[in-house]
Formats: sequence, C-alpha cells, structure tokens
Amino acid sequence: MVGRGVRAGVIALAVALAAPLAGAQAHAPDGHGLAVVKPRASLADWDPLTDQKWAFEDGQVILTEPGTPQPGPRRPFEYAIVTQGPALGSLTYRAEVRIDEAVTVTNRDVILVWNYQSPTRFYYAHLSTDNTIYPHNGIFVVNDADRLRIDHQWNGTVGAAPSITDAEWHDVRLDYNARTGAIAVYVDGADEPRMTATDTSFAGGRFGFGSFDNFGRIRDVTVAGVRHR
Repeated sequence: MVGRGVRAGVIALAVALAAPLAGAQAHAPDGHGLAVVKPRASLADWDPLTDQKWAFEDGQVILTEPGTPQPGPRRPFEYAIVTQGPALGSLTYRAEVRIDEAVTVTNRDVILVWNYQSPTRFYYAHLSTDNTIYPHNGIFVVNDADRLRIDHQWNGTVGAAPSITDAEWHDVRLDYNARTGAIAVYVDGADEPRMTATDTSFAGGRFGFGSFDNFGRIRDVTVAGVRHR
C-alpha cells in the first residue's frame, strides 16, 4: 500500500500545483482546499462502463477483458471512474498498474483517466508497448470529438519510449496543473517525465482507469488535488 511518506509527498506536490489557483487554501491540507482520495477496490468506489468486465480483489481493480467500441467519438472502450471524494482540478495521480494482455500483442495498453466530466469529455494517458502509431503511448483529450493526441513527444511518426513492455507492475505518476494546463507522466520513479503536454480544455473532473481496447489492473491508488468547484 502507499505509505505515509508517499502520501506526504503527494500532498506537497498537490499544494505546489494548487498554489496559483487556490491561494491560501492551497496550504490547508485539512480538506478546505485540498483533497486526498484513496479509493477502495470496490464497486462502491469505482463506476465501470460495464460492470461485468471488472473484478475487485486483493486490493486490485481489474479489467478482465477488452471493452467494446462506444457510440459517438472515437475514444477508449472501457474504463471505471472513481466516485468517492470530490471532483478535482489540479492533481497528482499515483498508482501501480499492470497490463494483463499477452506481451506478444503489440498494441497492449492501460490508461489513466482524469478530469472526467462525461463519456465524451475527459483526458487520458495511454501507457502502451508500442510508440509508432498515433493512438499509442501518448496523452489525449476527448472533447466531444474523436480523441486528439496532445503530447509533446509525438512527431508524427514516433512518440515517447514505450511505457510498459512486460507483464510486471509499474509505478506511474501523473501531474496536472489546471491553471497552466501542464501535464506530465512519470514511469517507475524516473526523474524526467516519459510524456508531457499542455492543455486547458477541462478545469476539473473525476479520475479513473481502464484500457483503450486491451485489459489490465491497478492498485495502491492515491490522488491528491484541488477541489473543483
């Protein structure tokens, strides 16, 4: 589980993200300006698109099979959104993730969702084995239209180095500053982000986990951020 040291670090980073937005409230980790959300692995805390595709056991939130395409804009097929706690603006999202799809599958992925406002309005970070195709291993926005790639690393041919190439657990951290739109995704405790982007489409919303069209799992989720009003 995420220990006190990690929790303190997440709160400190959330305070730094919050300061330009919340002023004095950013320094109030008693819940007046900030919130720390640690959802349980339970349907009581997570709301999947398709309940039957998910399992909750041993502290893990598990997408057991690929989703199916949803009507409307092109976007991830299956995810679960955390309903516990408030909607957040600026945030730090920390967790361990694993891709359960066979390593021989070249497009395997899991995604982190944040600032989710509706099924057609949210951000997601795509953590994939492949980095040579537009929808793989990048940062995306879904804004009532097909998902749009916004990360700085994509050059039209290749993106950031693949995020997950095995069947092991990986530590991931996502930072988002709602005022500046700065986004950074870190993998396995690296000092430098794997992917970055800048976008201010959404000032706040909820967070979640899923996959575009594969399956995997998440555990030890801790998200700290500024309450979105």
